[in-house]
Amino acid sequence: MTIFNFSAGPAVLPRPVLEQAQAELIDWHGSGMSVMEMSHRGPEFQSIIDEALADLRELMNIPSNYQILFLQGGAQGQFSAVPLNLIGATGKADYVNTGHWSTLAMKEAARFGQVNEVCSSADSRFDHIPAFSEWKLSKDASYVHYTPNETVGGLEFQWVPEVGDVPLVADMSSNILSREIDVSKFGLIYAGAQKNIGPSGLTLVIVRDDLIGKSLPITPVTYDYKKYADAGSMYNTPSTYGIYLAGLVFKWLKAQGGVAAMEAINVEKSNLLYHYLNDCGGFYYSPIAEADRSRMNVVFRLKDEALDAAFLKESKAAGLLQLKGHKIAGGMRASIYNAMPVEGVQALLSFMKDFAQRNG
Repeated sequence: MTIFNFSAGPAVLPRPVLEQAQAELIDWHGSGMSVMEMSHRGPEFQSIIDEALADLRELMNIPSNYQILFLQGGAQGQFSAVPLNLIGATGKADYVNTGHWSTLAMKEAARFGQVNEVCSSADSRFDHIPAFSEWKLSKDASYVHYTPNETVGGLEFQWVPEVGDVPLVADMSSNILSREIDVSKFGLIYAGAQKNIGPSGLTLVIVRDDLIGKSLPITPVTYDYKKYADAGSMYNTPSTYGIYLAGLVFKWLKAQGGVAAMEAINVEKSNLLYHYLNDCGGFYYSPIAEADRSRMNVVFRLKDEALDAAFLKESKAAGLLQLKGHKIAGGMRASIYNAMPVEGVQALLSFMKDFAQRNG
């Protein structure tokens, strides 16, 4: 039986990447060392990180006036690092509140300065993105922060906010490299690696040069972007194996045709599920406004919640793993990141149809 892992993160990795990592686990390219054993300051690892940086810059077309940092601490570490490094310009920041992760980011930022909640759909259980015309942006914010894809709620921006000269900051943990973006529209992008990049433990930050070196005096050295930019991400020992695996993922993405090709596949995969949710007669439904539904995290519910336990038990037996929704959201969630093949979504769709037929 083929197993398909729909975990929201740590998430499925491309099988060719895992196979290559397995083959190179004990001896990387004849060095006699595993990547886990080699010095981060040696020439072997330097070649690994240099290649990963070059491939990512190519994949995302990252301009030369942006630094790419490989850090640790996850996206939640960046909930602190972003204001510590950026809020000092005016002492104020704007936050767009569209779900669980943006709420946490906003609360953390309030520890370091004045935070303005630009908009919120909390009253409707974050089932939509408020129209841009409703946003109440500040005139003197140091930056505007938003979460393009809310992993818990299954809500995703299909557009990039236009906020003028104020730096736009995005938590792209769950949709980075899944669709084409213009990096020059952002002041800073950050992402935990464990969904579309690699294993947990690695955090990516893409930051414009002019935003580096302005941290608050209280900023811990391990959260200071300038320290890591000056040291090529190696102010301290980085997540060496995580960077190595991320580099393999970047090469896999290039072999698939790059981000544009991956976006087309992601549209195909998500459309398969959403079209069925719209046409299944109400047995399943999506709680998210159609225009704002995530391509990465397809959240859905059964009309009869008494069937939830049976759905999860039988789907697991069919080799469809980790479909249970987040504990604060309930329902079901199929996370279909880049590494989830179309065949996995087709298998889920077939099971959903069969389950509905037997229980409808």
